[in-house]
Amino acid sequence: MKSYHVAGAAVLATFLPQSSMRAYIDIVAPLESIYDYLDNLCDRHPTITPEAFPALHQAIADACDPDAPLRDYYACGPHGDDGGYLRDLVLDVQGRLRGIEGIDALVPFAREAASLYARMQSTVHGDSENRIRACKLWFDERRTAYPHLRWNEFVAAAGSQFQVYAPLFALLSSGPASVAIAYQSYFPNVAAIHVLLDSFIDRAEDREHDDLNLVDASDAPGEIGERLAALAADSDAALRRLADPQAHRFVLRIMALFYLSHPKIEREGYTIETEAMLENLERSLAAS
Repeated sequence: MKSYHVAGAAVLATFLPQSSMRAYIDIVAPLESIYDYLDNLCDRHPTITPEAFPALHQAIADACDPDAPLRDYYACGPHGDDGGYLRDLVLDVQGRLRGIEGIDALVPFAREAASLYARMQSTVHGDSENRIRACKLWFDERRTAYPHLRWNEFVAAAGSQFQVYAPLFALLSSGPASVAIAYQSYFPNVAAIHVLLDSFIDRAEDREHDDLNLVDASDAPGEIGERLAALAADSDAALRRLADPQAHRFVLRIMALFYLSHPKIEREGYTIETEAMLENLERSLAAS
């Protein structure tokens, strides 16, 4: 049911030569599966508490570091094991990464992204009375680095995977020197757009399950279209500076079109909002 997430994660592969394309997909597919698996555990498993999230999400950091030892990712819950499923995914990603020349350039950025993702999961899944306050306090720790963001946009950015996938693509296409600028060009703006769009179409589902929705919970939910347009314009300008700007700018546009043409849009009655959002995005990207 999550195969479309893997397809979305692999979109940059279409801009790589055949040999590098295969290597990229062989890393991204199992890594995205780890993200989705842990996301489902944290969202829906009835016995998992936020105290278990750091140990669970260590699997992402370990997968992105070929030299990291395997650990007991279920040390704090849930009880039991999964038959080796998560460990096998971690080993698969690690083994594929070892075959990539210059992988040491990627590891610190992947580790940072995994750390932010784990903190995001722990924060947004806190009790409903305090989770927004916890998100805002976390943003206060980082506000000086990202003064153009609002708290929900920073939290959204921490929840994206593209700040790992884009540097991997850059490493395969342009070499180790391109990794840092790729990370900085995707995080936080493109990453925030990714998760805010996902939150936008998931509002009804999140209300049903009492999950924190980063669009509904924002201080000005009615401004989501304008905020996405501003982030998109800044993102597009940053992506133009990369070695393969057409590939990265395609990702930004296809991401918006994917979410804003999703069947949930019509089913949940978001059509009017979505049309306005698309117009804002079109104007901002045309002007950037």
